Amino acid sequence: MSKKVIDIARRRVLRGMLGGAAVSVGLPILDCVLNTNGTAFAATGKPLPTRFATWFWGLGLGESNWVPKSVGRDYELPPQLQALKPFQKKLNFLTGSQVFLDGVANSTHFTGVQGLMTGKVIGDATYYGSVDTLIGDVIGKGTRFRSIEVACDGDQKASWSARKDSGKLPAEVSPLALYKRIFGPEFADPNAAEFVPDPGVMIRRSALSAVTEERKGLMKKLGATDREKLDSYFTALRSLEQRLEIQLQKPEPLPSCRIPEPPPEQKQVSALAVEAMERHNLFASLLAHALACGQTNVVNLSITQGMSGLRQQGDPIGHHTLTHEEPIDPALNYQPKAAWFQMLYMKGLHDFAQALDGVQEGDRSLLDRMLLFGFTDHGAPRLHSVRNYPFILIGSANGRMKTGMHIFTPGDAATRVGFTAQLIMGVPVSAWGEGSNRVSSPISEIMA
Repeated sequence: MSKKVIDIARRRVLRGMLGGAAVSVGLPILDCVLNTNGTAFAATGKPLPTRFATWFWGLGLGESNWVPKSVGRDYELPPQLQALKPFQKKLNFLTGSQVFLDGVANSTHFTGVQGLMTGKVIGDATYYGSVDTLIGDVIGKGTRFRSIEVACDGDQKASWSARKDSGKLPAEVSPLALYKRIFGPEFADPNAAEFVPDPGVMIRRSALSAVTEERKGLMKKLGATDREKLDSYFTALRSLEQRLEIQLQKPEPLPSCRIPEPPPEQKQVSALAVEAMERHNLFASLLAHALACGQTNVVNLSITQGMSGLRQQGDPIGHHTLTHEEPIDPALNYQPKAAWFQMLYMKGLHDFAQALDGVQEGDRSLLDRMLLFGFTDHGAPRLHSVRNYPFILIGSANGRMKTGMHIFTPGDAATRVGFTAQLIMGVPVSAWGEGSNRVSSPISEIMA
């Protein structure tokens, strides 16, 4: 069957995408705009926003020695997680779950994450609809950035964030570039004496309106599949148009909203783990500012790709190679050189949590008002195992999640963790995943 050929200029369909990085205003939350309990905005009674972040580290935590011996509260953190001790009461440590392959070959450093983050194991490089974007569809509306993705090793492909209609999102690898993107010329200072609407925003708003008016005519000329694609396109444009409308209104002055100092310029690629984690902490600070200033409600921070090539100063052997070749120390019961990387990463997670916890919003901190979702690519990296995954969930998501527990669910589908996160964040879903990874029962112990 031949396809109907229609003469529609490509520029006509894509015109509304010009200038997608629209002007927005960063607004921190002050006590004076809250109710007496500090839980909602005084003027409207609307609750303070709940945010979501993912944090990816490669190559797990080593062998099974990292699983705490007790469950529930008052468990002992393993050596690899000792850096998180100050936040133990604000985190849940989930262990024991697995990704079911259902006969599909395990593509190491990918298949496991494909399963636990998208709910399905396919057997190819298809990667759509990760947990963060499903949550972002619910909580990301009305912000300047639908989400922000960053990677610390200089690899734009190190992102695990993927929309259900467009695949993986590239990561920003330069803290300075991210700073300019958030707090550059298109950031409007809410404390300025005068407010003049940005002409660029007005032009984009008009362009989007013009595109919308042409929708009906285009729809009549297209087949069912193309109509569905175009409808998805216009849905995104309508959302962008609404955000532009908000940006044309004068913001309330907020004295505590300050633009941070720009980070230093850094080289493109980090081979040393210490350098990558320095970049990590610059990103962590900027992301905390972006969340606190209302620029986005969803951020994704990845240290490296799963098969990390980061190495220690003076050692030519990288982290990934060490997980395969370094013998287990009989006294410690783990690989000490590989564990050095794991501990370094966890110190970075501590610093990220600390940056978020340092922002006070009413009666809670920014960390308390969000869910920070830490995940990795393998349970036992030497074996490239998709069993016994560690998950680290920090923050109470505005009181929606109980914290301070170790939950051990041996043999459970790892998708239960992502499914539970979606429910906690308000995603209207009754089941999630495909095949043996399909789940409909959340981890009720951590749900408030």
